[in-house]
Amino acid sequence: MRMRQRITRRGFMRKAAGVAGSAVVFPYVVGSAALGKAPNVAPSNRITIGFIGVGSHGIGMNLRTFLGQPDCQAVAVCDVDANNMTKARNIVNQRYGNKDCATYKDFRDVIGRDDIDAVMISTPDHWHVPMSLAALRAGKDVECEKPTLTVREGRVLVETAERYGRVFQWSTEDRAVYEYHRMCELVRNGRIGKVHTIRVELPSGPHNPGNPRPMPIPKGLDYDMWLGPAPWAPYTGKDQLPYQWRWILDYSGGQLADWGAHLLDGAQWGNDSEHTGPVEVAGKGVFCEGGVYDTAKEYRIEYKYADGVKMIVKSGNPSLRFEGSEGWIGNVGWRAPLQAEPKRILGSKIGPNEIHLYTCKAGEQRNFLDCIKSRKECYFPPEIGQRCFTIAHIGNISMMLGRKLRWNPEKEEFVNDEQANRMLSRSMRSPWHL
Repeated sequence: MRMRQRITRRGFMRKAAGVAGSAVVFPYVVGSAALGKAPNVAPSNRITIGFIGVGSHGIGMNLRTFLGQPDCQAVAVCDVDANNMTKARNIVNQRYGNKDCATYKDFRDVIGRDDIDAVMISTPDHWHVPMSLAALRAGKDVECEKPTLTVREGRVLVETAERYGRVFQWSTEDRAVYEYHRMCELVRNGRIGKVHTIRVELPSGPHNPGNPRPMPIPKGLDYDMWLGPAPWAPYTGKDQLPYQWRWILDYSGGQLADWGAHLLDGAQWGNDSEHTGPVEVAGKGVFCEGGVYDTAKEYRIEYKYADGVKMIVKSGNPSLRFEGSEGWIGNVGWRAPLQAEPKRILGSKIGPNEIHLYTCKAGEQRNFLDCIKSRKECYFPPEIGQRCFTIAHIGNISMMLGRKLRWNPEKEEFVNDEQANRMLSRSMRSPWHL
């Protein structure tokens, strides 16, 4: 069923939690430490964090959640929009009761500080990898919003994080969400038998073409820095910023990349294919026309794995379902209650010697801090994210070319298709580079 209105995942979260949009949304099971009720940690023992990108999600989820952790300290905020930067600084100073939070418009000033241990990057997709690479090379641990913009840049990030020995977390909550963790554990432990089909639904949209008329750049917005490595384009107002850049391929990959970074990861996790990917993709999509938007607004994509498992991804109501030789399990709606057939699957207990999937109930930010201390791999590390995001990217490429493609997940390239392989990377506007 195709949805008539654009759905945001954060909207689903607010509705599910029964809180107002302006409220702080803490991730899942939040302990006293996460809420700042645990004994204080001396400032000298806290992990210092700089926040790059402090728009709505950068503040509402990432900054506020980290401010609730007693073992870290926000010391700097950075944004190309002066209004966002000022708002974030005031929130930090109010939390600590001081005036010490530094502000920057250029992210390089944040990663250049020797006294910052880690950065939280909450920018549009086209900036994720360039900023992360710069931070990793500067010796910072990194949590970054998902996804990547291309397959090739994602592989560079994986290699760089490994080379510099840094902790890296793709910022997504799904592996901490009970419904998805439980679903995937049951599937991985054989409760539905051998998996043969995975069904994923993601939201459709947008439902307008986007204003193509140039608009005056607002005072306080460094628009050239916002564009960064993306091709130059005129500022077009609210149909471009702060959220609608997701519908423009120069900055993102549409709903398939945005929501796909969540539910496609669940598909990979339950399928035990999180370190590889499909070998075939065939997609059809309806693309936005007549304005600045050019991503697919409706889509249906079929993927095939080497072992014969088929994954069908289409636009509709955010959903995930696994079908196997002995039953099925899934849900319809973001974080919706699990359903299964036979129903007894839902009450099945995972034994001590069975597979227990790695999670952190307090969410990705808490997991990131714990891993900075332990130097353990986070629950959504570079390689697993790369494999997930690649599924979205090759799906978009198949839809744009209008044909079935064969994919080699080991080499991360299409088989005997030079045109498709050229679409795995993009040039970057000078002076930016990987």
